[in-house]
Formats: sequence, C-alpha cells, structure tokens
Amino acid sequence: MNLKKWLAAAVVVAFAGAGAWVFLGTGSAPAPQSTFVLLDGSTKTTEQMKGRVTLVNFWATSCTTCVAEMPEIVSTYQKYKDKGFDTLAIAMQYDPPAYVVNYAESRKLPFQIAIDNTGANAKAWGDVKLTPSTFIVDKQGKIVKSFVGAPDFAELHKLIEKLLSEA
Repeated sequence: MNLKKWLAAAVVVAFAGAGAWVFLGTGSAPAPQSTFVLLDGSTKTTEQMKGRVTLVNFWATSCTTCVAEMPEIVSTYQKYKDKGFDTLAIAMQYDPPAYVVNYAESRKLPFQIAIDNTGANAKAWGDVKLTPSTFIVDKQGKIVKSFVGAPDFAELHKLIEKLLSEA
C-alpha cells in the first residue's frame, strides 16, 4: 500500500513539475489554438502569429501593474515592430469593453487589442487569472517564456532580439 501512495505522489509531483516548467517559461510549448476578437471586430488567430515573434499580454484597465507597464510594452513594440515583432494585448473578460476602448484610444495604443468576452482565451492560455500575464511566442508559434507581473524589460528585450535573429 505504501508503494502505491509513493507512486501516486511521484506522478503528481512529476505533472506539477512539468506544468511549472512550462508555466515559468523555462520550457517551450505550442501556443494554444485561439481566435482573438479585436476592437475593430476583426479576428486574429495564433496560426496568423507564425513567422513573427509575438508578445501576448493579458491585462485589465483596473490592474495598476498593467497600466504602469503599458508604456514599456508600447516602447518595446515600437522598437521591434519593423524587425518581425508583434504585440497583442488581450483585455480580460471582466474588463468592461467601453473602458478597454477608451483606454486604447486615449493612449493611442499602436498594437492590436482584443477583448476576451467569454474568458475562453484566458482559459486556453493556462487559465490566466492574474494580470498582467505575458507570453513570448517565437516564429514557430511556441511559447518560449511567460511572465506573471511586469517583466524585466531589459531581459525581455534580450530575449526578443535573440528570437528575432533565429530563422
């Protein structure tokens, strides 16, 4: 009986470790197949991201860290957009659409903004509940790094430059 308990515990630890490995960004996993509804009513899919390095940011207008990091995200986008880099900011399900539109327009956000009306995108991307949550997706469509909270932007820029230099 003790062997069964030990084996069960080992399996749980292995799965938890594997999940943490991917979640903490030390691994690489395919980005989930998702369709994002943009503010203009058009859609973007994860398949359409392939060929570009993409920063996917889950955020909310009520999140003070999200609002504080947004100028850095804009600056990062401006710095790398002409080199094969893209940014997609996804407002959380609980964020009122009017607030998201007002925020994006008043701050002239230069990248695509989506609203996750149903929560399906947050669920697909690891059941995102904490904002900001940021994922870096390589040209092949794999998540290579994730951040909960504001990333270290100097470290992020190094990673983006490395990924942009890869075939």
